[in-house]
Amino acid sequence: MSILIKPIITEKATMDSELRNCYSFQVNTKANKVEIKKAVESAYGVSVEKVRTINVRPDRRTRYTKTGIQHGKTNAIKKAIVQLAEGETIDLYANM
Repeated sequence: MSILIKPIITEKATMDSELRNCYSFQVNTKANKVEIKKAVESAYGVSVEKVRTINVRPDRRTRYTKTGIQHGKTNAIKKAIVQLAEGETIDLYANM
């Protein structure tokens, strides 16, 4: 089971990393905070102070087509916001 799926690189996440030393990741929906902390520490070689998690609900959409009404939804994901120790950083652009 892979805990870390991918880093979240958005405008808000980038500002959070510059100002508060917090990095956002999309993680497995069954992972807990202890597993996320160990995965980030082993993958990037940093020490983690705090982990906050968010369960993001799926977006539901309805489309009106010639054949009738089509219902659909996106997948539910889990985000983790990881705060690092003072003076440590993660270079997310080096691995791409």
